[in-house]
Amino acid sequence: MDHVSIVVADLEAAVAFFAELGMELEGRAPIEGRSAERVNGFDDLRAEIAMMRTLDGHGKLELTKFHAPAAISADPDPAPSNTLGIRSIMFEVDDVEDAVARLRPHGAELVGEIARYEDAYLLCYVRGPQGIIVALAEKLR
Repeated sequence: MDHVSIVVADLEAAVAFFAELGMELEGRAPIEGRSAERVNGFDDLRAEIAMMRTLDGHGKLELTKFHAPAAISADPDPAPSNTLGIRSIMFEVDDVEDAVARLRPHGAELVGEIARYEDAYLLCYVRGPQGIIVALAEKLR
């Protein structure tokens, strides 16, 4: 797998959110022209992407802001955790409670609560940019 793409309304806020989780901005680029229009199935496409990568370089996340045509919201908004499609993106963190506290100023809200999964992890789901669910996992030592 090369990367996962998320369509966002506020590219700057999304970059800041995922940077807070330890991802680095690899680059930004405008997306337009006939090739992009053909791939996306839109005429007059104008978008901007920010490519984020994990510190180990193995994971990438493409954040996409559509200028034309405008992005649309899914219903219901925000979608519950049992909605069909991609459920969540998981990040391993050193301290779940600290990660949640650092993400709150970026708009993150707990979906449920921080819970212990057997003797292996502390887990939680937070809503990130555009209501996507970001899973946080702290490995118990």
